[in-house]
Amino acid sequence: MKRTPLNEAHRALGAKMVEFAGWDMPVQYSGTLPEHLNVRNMAGLFDVSHMGEIEVRGVDALKLVQLVTCNDASKLADGQIHYSGLMTPQGTFVDDLLVHRFHSEYFFLCVNASNIEKDFDWINTHAQGMDVEVKNTSDKYFQIALQGPRSVEILQPLVDIDLSTIKYYWFREGKLNGVPVLVTRTGYTGEDGFEIYGIPDEAVNIWNKLIEVGKPLGLLPTGLAARNTLRLEAKMMLYGHDIDDTTSVLEADLGWILKLAKGDFLGRDVLVNQKQTGLSRKIVGFEVLDRAPVRDGYPVIIDGQQFSQVTSGSPAPFLKKNIGLAYLPIDKAHLGFEFAIEVRGREIAARVVETPFYKRSK
Repeated sequence: MKRTPLNEAHRALGAKMVEFAGWDMPVQYSGTLPEHLNVRNMAGLFDVSHMGEIEVRGVDALKLVQLVTCNDASKLADGQIHYSGLMTPQGTFVDDLLVHRFHSEYFFLCVNASNIEKDFDWINTHAQGMDVEVKNTSDKYFQIALQGPRSVEILQPLVDIDLSTIKYYWFREGKLNGVPVLVTRTGYTGEDGFEIYGIPDEAVNIWNKLIEVGKPLGLLPTGLAARNTLRLEAKMMLYGHDIDDTTSVLEADLGWILKLAKGDFLGRDVLVNQKQTGLSRKIVGFEVLDRAPVRDGYPVIIDGQQFSQVTSGSPAPFLKKNIGLAYLPIDKAHLGFEFAIEVRGREIAARVVETPFYKRSK
């Protein structure tokens, strides 16, 4: 199994370690429930160094990013980020990713850990004939996420950047405790916060410094289990569960990242056709009308027949109810529709509700 530069630091903190996407990662330290609630109320620190980084540089960098993704990277300003989909010709997802624009000839892509090599090969294949260089630089970075309402208080004393100048989905380069880093105002929890990239040799020092400064302000190291429940409350997609290469952008209710007007890109024709002819299914958020939690993979039953399965399901610690995501037939994918989920041989009721389940106050 691969290890991040922070592996020993996690063990020193007593983390429970598990295999995730080929990595030895902390799933929890003090417990999923307290870690989840602490991120909503105070702040949490996550090691997300398993995520991948792919850099696209050259005269045709924008042209390549525009070809392989569905959002419009030409609208990004230098220092801005957007969420996008890495597309197949079928309008489905090779992956979902964050696109950071340094300038028109340099884009920095953050991709899912389980898809790094696949994404790199896919992008590189479509770069043939272009004046561009694509590099998988995942081994050159650590990535730490600081998330929660006290994130600014914790991070500001340590950086030479005025954090108030970094708007949501923007980034700045600077120094953290004297070390060069990239600080982005992004995250996967639904809270305000930052993701910090730097060279692996400095990861432990920066992790420990953030804990030292953040602990009096309520900061807790937080594992992957809480990261998953936090992102589900915020209805952020999980690749391999909610989206994959069989689900289209429109079926995944991600039409807001689909910019058909930008011109041709992989899968555009299929997605245009889907908009014109309509969908047969769509993902929805639901809450369970029962005390039993539902889990990923549980069968979704409509009129006595299995239609799909729960793509993500869990108790929602902050909301204090059981929630999930699932694909439903398009004529059933509306607020208030009730259906059943099979839980250990018993059918329990669920109802389509508005999403995101949780939205922070601003």
